[in-house]
Amino acid sequence: MIDLVGKKFGRLRVIEHAGKDGGGNLLWSCLCDYGVIKNILGRNLKNGATQSFGCLRKQRLTDKLTKHGRSSGCGINKIYRVWTSMIQRCRNPHSSGYATYGVRGIKVCDRLSVFENFLSDMGEVPYGCQIGRIDNNGDYCLSNCRWETRKQQARNRSTTHLITHKGKTQCLPD
Repeated sequence: MIDLVGKKFGRLRVIEHAGKDGGGNLLWSCLCDYGVIKNILGRNLKNGATQSFGCLRKQRLTDKLTKHGRSSGCGINKIYRVWTSMIQRCRNPHSSGYATYGVRGIKVCDRLSVFENFLSDMGEVPYGCQIGRIDNNGDYCLSNCRWETRKQQARNRSTTHLITHKGKTQCLPD
């Protein structure tokens, strides 16, 4: 028996010999980088078949599916979701928002079509805000985009009734 105590295999560190399984194979108690302890077959550690308790596979899958590296542990973070939703509602006929954006001819400008540019120009999503357009009939472009609260967005819809009184135009609730 080769002593594996103290050796590191992927995200696992062997902490002690844990006996044998029913087939007589050596088991080793391992501590993963995230604090979980499990018994693993020694041959699986040595041949690289077991390097974590699932977290490494999840991380590799997240890395593979996250083109821009904008993941936050459990998936893609908010700014990336905002950007992909904006793209989908303007370009994807199967998107639930396409009827109110894409069909109306609302487009995303070439610059904001690239995620890195969108992030650089708009920055992270402020707490409680969503992407909005200053001119509700205009495209998503830097001069027409801003972060808005739900209240601002509700008052900037195409269905909002505007009233002009004494030279001042406001929505009905105001």
